[in-house]
Amino acid sequence: MDVSVWAWAAVIGGLLVVLAFDLWIVDRGEPREFSLRQAGFWVGFYVTLAVLFGIGMWVVAGPTPAGQFFAGYLTEYSLSVDNLFVFYLIMARFAVPRMYQHKVLLVGILMALVMRGIFIAIGAAALANFSWLFYVFGVFLIYTAVNLVRQHGKEEDLEENVVLRWARRALPTTPGYVGSKVTVKIDGKRMVTPMLIVMIAIGTTDLLFAIDSIPAIFGLTQDAFIVFTANAFALMGLRQLYFLLGGLLQRLVYLSYGLAFILGFIGVKLILEALHAGGVSWAPEVPIWLSLGVIIVSMTVTTIASLLKSRRDARTGQVAAEPGAPGAPAEEAAAVTAGEDRQEQASGPQEHIASRGQGPAQG
Repeated sequence: MDVSVWAWAAVIGGLLVVLAFDLWIVDRGEPREFSLRQAGFWVGFYVTLAVLFGIGMWVVAGPTPAGQFFAGYLTEYSLSVDNLFVFYLIMARFAVPRMYQHKVLLVGILMALVMRGIFIAIGAAALANFSWLFYVFGVFLIYTAVNLVRQHGKEEDLEENVVLRWARRALPTTPGYVGSKVTVKIDGKRMVTPMLIVMIAIGTTDLLFAIDSIPAIFGLTQDAFIVFTANAFALMGLRQLYFLLGGLLQRLVYLSYGLAFILGFIGVKLILEALHAGGVSWAPEVPIWLSLGVIIVSMTVTTIASLLKSRRDARTGQVAAEPGAPGAPAEEAAAVTAGEDRQEQASGPQEHIASRGQGPAQG
């Protein structure tokens, strides 16, 4: 798709205006916790904005670029949900006060957006000059998919990257947070606060995630404009999604399987299309509508299966926790019975009947 410099400037300028408006609305006045209602509104706003942009692309450029945008956007958004797990680890490790977390996420995501833009430009230029990179990207995505399946269920740990380790060593840092400030002057010496370190951690960690998400979207389209806008819209609503999902992330137990399937599918698609472009007759060219359908169905099935399993596990846990319930340890049931017998002897049968009538003990 041929996009003029003015169109690039208009889109980037529009995105920056929206982010600035978001920052002004949310961060005006005293720092406060990001409410669930606010998060829901802004997630809906950014998703609506992405849909309108895709519809506008359909009107201006046709269904194929629009389909590529929606497929890329859904892929990046799905992968971004997985990134939120690591953002939670970062926030917990640095003990970021909840009222400052939305500011940390915004600045970190802005850093990630700039760095992804650079990464996309390099990737587009490399693919235009070295067609064999499609095979490399395809194999890498399949390898990433296999790793996601192998690591499913393992406890995720946060490993500090090179930039973060350098920042912690090189920058004089205050022992604690100083409000929402990133730098302060103490005894005439300029120091950074842990707030800046966390922002660096969020931004650089997201860039590491781009190592698999950027090749994934290049497997759907090689148009740099579509790749950038899909990434931008996926990142823009990420901090609100962080607060909206909250504990729900822990219930998406099959998320890694869904993402692995999508990455594996795109990896195979890249290799097949590279073979097709190289003149291999049997290698098919996968249409964008099929890619879009696979992404939507995969994430829908993953989400529903995860929530059903979480609900089933919660019910099983409640039943097992009830004294004397089927599956509860015999020792626990005996201890409860003995305790009730002692209570009955001490307080009389009427109190014992009353307490039994209340169901499981409270508190």
